[in-house]
Amino acid sequence: MSKTNDKKSIAYQGEPGANSHIACIEAYPNFEQVACPTFEDAFAAVEARTTDLAMIPIENSLAGRVADIHHLMPESNLYIIGEHFLPVHHNLLAAPGASLETIKTVHSHVHALGQCRNVIKELKLKPLVAADTAGSAKEIAQSGDVTEAAIATSLAAEIYGLQTLRANIEDEDHNMTRFVILAAEPADAESEDGPMVTSFVFRVRNVPAALYKAMGGFATNGVNMTKLESYQIEGQFFATQFYADIEGHPSDRPVRLAMEELSFFTSYLRLLGSYRASPMRAELAKRTAEAAGVVD
Repeated sequence: MSKTNDKKSIAYQGEPGANSHIACIEAYPNFEQVACPTFEDAFAAVEARTTDLAMIPIENSLAGRVADIHHLMPESNLYIIGEHFLPVHHNLLAAPGASLETIKTVHSHVHALGQCRNVIKELKLKPLVAADTAGSAKEIAQSGDVTEAAIATSLAAEIYGLQTLRANIEDEDHNMTRFVILAAEPADAESEDGPMVTSFVFRVRNVPAALYKAMGGFATNGVNMTKLESYQIEGQFFATQFYADIEGHPSDRPVRLAMEELSFFTSYLRLLGSYRASPMRAELAKRTAEAAGVVD
C-alpha cells in the first residue's frame, strides 16, 4: 500500500461500508478512506506513513471494549490525536428480489447479531457469525441468494446494491461506539483549546496497595478519571497493564501533579496522547445525569 496522490487519507479496519468507514467520513469528510483487512494493517499503514491517520474503535456502549486495541496501541509508535463517537444503527439487508418471507439465515458480526436478537427471533432467522458487518453485506451481494440476509449499515446497502428489508433493527437505541484517531505524531492540542482528554497505559510496581497508591494522586488533585481498565499481558496471569483516560492536559497543574505521583508507583508508564474531547462527551454526560434524575 502506498500513497498515489497528495490527498490526505485515513485507514480503518473492515470492508467498505463498515461502521468504521462511516466514522471516517463523518470525522474527516475530505480524506480518502482506506479499508484494511485487520487492525494490525490499519496501524501499520500509519506507521509506514502510507496513510495519515487511522480510525480505530476502542469501546462500545453495549459490547464493551475492543480487546485487541489495548494490546496494539502500547506496542505501536502511534499517538491518539482525537476521538469520535458514532451512534450504531443496524439494518436488515438482502439481495434484490428477497423479502421477509424468503430469508432464512442472517449473517453478521457476533456483536451485531447479539444486538438484534428481537428481530432475529421474530423472523425466525438462523444467525450465522461472520468476520464483520460490511463483509457480510458484500458476501450476500455476491451470492444473490434470496434466502440469506445480512445485518449491516445503510452505507453497506448503498455500496453493494442491497435492499433494506428493515432499518434500525437494533434492540437498544443507545448503541454507541467510541473511536480513537491515531497518527504518527502527537497532537498539538493545548489545554487552552478546550476540554481535553489524556490517555495513557501503565503497570504498577510489585508492592502492596500499589494500584490504590497510584490512583491516590488523581483523587487528591481533583482529576477526573473517566476510564480505568486492566488486561493481562505477555500471556501471564499476574502481568497486568492498565489503560486510563483522564480529563485534562499534562500541562494543567493538577494533572501534572497526579502524573508525577503515579510515576512513583509504576514500573512502566506511556502517554498515548492528549487531545480535544469530543463534544459528544458532554452530551452523553448530560443524558446520563438526566436518566439518573440528577439536575444541575
